[in-house]
Amino acid sequence: MFTRKLIRGTVMGLTALVALAGMPKISSAEEVLKFGHVYEVDTPYHRAALKASELFAERTDGRYKIEVFPASQLGKEAAINEALTLGSIDIIYTGVAYLGQTYPPISISDYPFTLRGYEHWLNYTKSDLFAELSKEYTSVTGNEIAGLVYYGARHVTSNKPILTPADMKGLKIRTPNAPAYQMFPKETGANPTPMAFSEVYLALQQGVVDAQENPLPTIKFKKFYEVQSNINLTGHIINSLIMLVSPSTMDKLGDEDGKILLETLQEAGIGASNEIVKNENELADWFREQGVTVNEVDRGPFIDVIAPRLKSDDMPWDPEIFERLEAIKG
Repeated sequence: MFTRKLIRGTVMGLTALVALAGMPKISSAEEVLKFGHVYEVDTPYHRAALKASELFAERTDGRYKIEVFPASQLGKEAAINEALTLGSIDIIYTGVAYLGQTYPPISISDYPFTLRGYEHWLNYTKSDLFAELSKEYTSVTGNEIAGLVYYGARHVTSNKPILTPADMKGLKIRTPNAPAYQMFPKETGANPTPMAFSEVYLALQQGVVDAQENPLPTIKFKKFYEVQSNINLTGHIINSLIMLVSPSTMDKLGDEDGKILLETLQEAGIGASNEIVKNENELADWFREQGVTVNEVDRGPFIDVIAPRLKSDDMPWDPEIFERLEAIKG
């Protein structure tokens, strides 16, 4: 009897193995990529990251999932840049100026008045110049640039009108900790004060700084208009974010999935850029409805102050790069 049971059990086991062999393969568990950034959940940047997550899972048949960590959950901007290099974060948004710390010429678009407006910015993103600068940055760092995302024209907020360069004199203004952002206040006689993005609202409220500068959508997202009476439309920097992917992540994904990721991020970034442009066109009136004074500013005198510096020998780019940027239409 024992022998018959053993034979029967063996036959049943073999039958089960044959049945399993005929079944389609079950894919391995999805691999999770981390996307970290410093922006709030109600911003176009976060929505774009979520959209990229959805599309990437769909386009890789669920083999990958992107988890998005907004609002500095994985660290402030310097920390997430370092984590990307170490491979502990896969994707980040960061400022162009941060890229300039390792490859200085790519920071050119973050300097005051190097870009004339949105159309100039858009044509720059599609240009051979940006492609070349991106390639050189990647060769230096290994980080892969998925694309530029429009962040908006930066304007000065304050508790007084800023209509001429003389109005900037002595103003203690918060800026990011990068030369590109500090040039405008320095050249106009203000005192640039580097400070983490998350600390700015309280610093304005308590009078630690007198002013700050950011695009209109950011001024709304961060509620800076609650603690500043004037928005001055200086438009001194046409600002960008860059979506970066860690080199270790690109190696892990391989050529095909890596290409899908870059294309997906770029597509999502275009959606965010379009939303920011739409917001910029509507927000001046919205701020006025909130009781904030929005001042139209003649940018000409400010440009006259900055222009000689952009052509000086101590800029972090060759004169030819500046000439090529200025020659781009827009």
